Amino acid sequence: MVWDEFDQVLERLREALAATDPGLAPIEALGRAIFASNAHDPEQLPQLRLRMTLVAAVPALQAHATIRNVAWRRIVAEWSAERLGARHDDLLPQAVAHAALGTAIAAFTHWVRSPDDELGRCLDEAFAALAGGFPALR
Repeated sequence: MVWDEFDQVLERLREALAATDPGLAPIEALGRAIFASNAHDPEQLPQLRLRMTLVAAVPALQAHATIRNVAWRRIVAEWSAERLGARHDDLLPQAVAHAALGTAIAAFTHWVRSPDDELGRCLDEAFAALAGGFPALR
């Protein structure tokens, strides 16, 4: 139940990244692709929230999420490497992939804990902060 749509999310992420505008700043393009790959119909959101709540609450699911997220990070690292003219396992593509995953997890976690918030808004806000270098911390 928890991972039944994960492969589709990965495929949507791969497709959304492939369709990004090369003229966009990389983090903005990445944020838009992650937003697009996580678009859900409103009737799917309660089940998604339940799945994400379970992952956050059950240590075995958290451990499995770490394994699943390797594939997610690989897709982002490959896309980043292509834009950078680097290899996917070079430092910068890996840093982008890890930062993007952490940002996406933060957005999802906030959304799960804030039932009145919209997932898309959480993703947009989190990736805008990442793209801006977290200006609130300056």
